[in-house]
Amino acid sequence: MKIKEATFVASYPRESSCPPAEQAVPEFAFIGRSNVGKSSLINMLTGRKHLAKVSGTPGKTQLLNYFHINNTWYLVDLPGYGYAKLAKFKREKLAKMIDGYLLNRPTLYLAFVLIDSNIPPKQVDLDFIDGLGEQGIPFALVFTKCDKQSKGKVQKSIGVFLDKLSETWETLPPYFISSSMHNTGREEILDYIQNILDTH
Repeated sequence: MKIKEATFVASYPRESSCPPAEQAVPEFAFIGRSNVGKSSLINMLTGRKHLAKVSGTPGKTQLLNYFHINNTWYLVDLPGYGYAKLAKFKREKLAKMIDGYLLNRPTLYLAFVLIDSNIPPKQVDLDFIDGLGEQGIPFALVFTKCDKQSKGKVQKSIGVFLDKLSETWETLPPYFISSSMHNTGREEILDYIQNILDTH
């Protein structure tokens, strides 16, 4: 897939405010723990350096951010989860917003769950993935920041995560290895999206 157009549509505080599902525009959501490199990945995929605002401050994304891609599908930037330093009521509000979107969007084709490839498996990630499985929400994993370690260490780190995931999953989900610095994984992820669009 070649991305010729990528435009910001709007930010929404809840699922019910999002573009009408009746328009039947396919949606692909991106979500992960705070500071996992989500905005950098979105900018890398779209080839736009400043489409999504990159911040060193975790928990910055607190709305459902919609981007229209090639006038064909929506890329949806969801708030991060698991940021403990947010006030409890804000964490609960974000969790409600995320759940509302994931559970109630009939036009959601797939959620990409971003995992930092440089750290050991986090229970918050494993729990989130298990929740998607329990609700029957289609998803794929994207291991981010793979330029921070040697290729061997990245593979080992990903292997540890997948081994941990296999404790509760009989069949592992699709996954991609990415580096926003070197455009690693860009073609594979975009081709995967195109295949899903073609299938539907």
